[in-house]
Amino acid sequence: MSITPQYTEKTISTDTFPDEYRTSSETREPEPPLKSNGDLQAAPMAESKSAPEHPDEEAEYIFGWKLILTTGIVALASFTMLLDTSIVVTAIPRITSDFHSLNDVGWYGSAYLLASSSLQPLTGKFYGQFNLKSTYLIFICLFEIGSLICGVAQSSKMLIVGRAVAGLGGSGLMNGSLTILSFCAPPEKRPALLGFLMGFAQLGILLGPLLGGVFTQYTTWRWCFFINLPIGGIVAGLLLLINIPDRRAPRPPIKTIRNALKIFDILGFLLFAPTMIMFLLALEWGGTSYPWHSATIIGLFCGAGGNLVLYLIWEYKKGDEAMIPLGMIKRRIVWSSFMVTFFFAGFMLISAYYLAIYFQAVRGRTPTMSGVDVLPGVITSLVFAVLSGVLVSRVGYYLPFAIFSAVVNAISSGLISSFTPTTDAGKWIGYQILAGLGRGSGMQMAIVAINTALTPAENPVGMAIIIFAQQFGGSVWLAIASTTFNTGLANALAKYAPGVDPKLIATAGATGYRNVIPAASVEGVIKSYNEAVNHDFYIAAGAAVATFFFSWGMGWKSVKKAKKVEPAA
Repeated sequence: MSITPQYTEKTISTDTFPDEYRTSSETREPEPPLKSNGDLQAAPMAESKSAPEHPDEEAEYIFGWKLILTTGIVALASFTMLLDTSIVVTAIPRITSDFHSLNDVGWYGSAYLLASSSLQPLTGKFYGQFNLKSTYLIFICLFEIGSLICGVAQSSKMLIVGRAVAGLGGSGLMNGSLTILSFCAPPEKRPALLGFLMGFAQLGILLGPLLGGVFTQYTTWRWCFFINLPIGGIVAGLLLLINIPDRRAPRPPIKTIRNALKIFDILGFLLFAPTMIMFLLALEWGGTSYPWHSATIIGLFCGAGGNLVLYLIWEYKKGDEAMIPLGMIKRRIVWSSFMVTFFFAGFMLISAYYLAIYFQAVRGRTPTMSGVDVLPGVITSLVFAVLSGVLVSRVGYYLPFAIFSAVVNAISSGLISSFTPTTDAGKWIGYQILAGLGRGSGMQMAIVAINTALTPAENPVGMAIIIFAQQFGGSVWLAIASTTFNTGLANALAKYAPGVDPKLIATAGATGYRNVIPAASVEGVIKSYNEAVNHDFYIAAGAAVATFFFSWGMGWKSVKKAKKVEPAA
């Protein structure tokens, strides 16, 4: 998953209104600017000496060490949240061995994902209604409690409950991080800082399997969850030292339960949550726990579709008070940013997951060493995430970087799909650097676009929409990639290693199959893994091409446009 509309000197910008609602004759009489608490301040006298262009700039934003500290705090929290989504991958074999819970394997990831994705859109309402810092701290506490439950779990069921609680907490961390940074950072610094935040946070996805393997191999899998506790404590403690500026008009207080149900669109949430749960369960179970054509999977998809229709009808009736306002979604810059994020998440996660499988299954690397092998792309991605943000601030436009990113991502995915078991280091390092250039150049551009277009009041909901697109896109594309990979691997095994049982290979895993098959079959299995991985990079390339087309919808908006003030409620 912040727009920080800002003040003009004496006029209120009308840029917040969609173009179709404006007329050429629309004018606005000069009005005195609003303070952050919504009170009017006196306009300067005409005969007085000229004041600074933005005399309240210091009150609107934070600068210096406070801004650096805030950026570090929210980046660390976001890194930890994304780390938690992937660190458990390499620990699952040991966990299932300790708890004798092979049948629960899918729930260790699903419990977190279902809780996080279901609550995600509602977090925008929470941040829109309540104090930013307090709301953020509550989500951190939930995440920490869930991590603690996982770390001390004495049974598989207890671990699953902990993962669900951590998912509820994690649902609001990325949205909160982006919103807080957007409210704190002045516009000229915002793209670079958002780039650093996104780049550093994405390291969590890439380094999770590496750290999980190290903890599991050298200490205990419980440290995959205990590591979140000191980090969360540091984040919460430091955040208390920072005052988060809030330029929004005062929100109306919640006086009754009925008022709360209306403000937070609880009925909309109760329709949305089961829709997501049924859809994600169908993706999680399809092709693994149940055949895709089974009554269970078909029923889940049908239930999700029926609930979605009811949800859309309800949201249409709610209008601007909806959990996800359809009026906001209809704006071209919003739905285009949503689609860019949806496909970008697919490209990025497929690349991260299946590049690791290439190094482990095809090249014979350990989980730890495969993490080292992907560092060229990881480091390049972080560097260019920051650099592209700086350049956006200088140039003023994000669209060229989004287009450049999509082109480079498509090319790099095509090149990586040509990997073989004997590809030399120069190529697999160089192609990863190219992929890192593409990822880093575009990963925050949809967020910058949303940040440029929305008002402070709209910002939390807008960020929630983008973060939901990231989570939802990642889930959908990983499910598609997993099905493609499993099908491709089975077909390739029939061609290159006909005597090997595909179920045996799947059970042994990417690093263990060499121990359970005859030595004469190893070469054929390596070729099979290589071919299956290459097919998934075709999908990654296709997702990158889709981001190219949808990026144009984000438009040529300048991040240097006049500051906007939110009208008082």
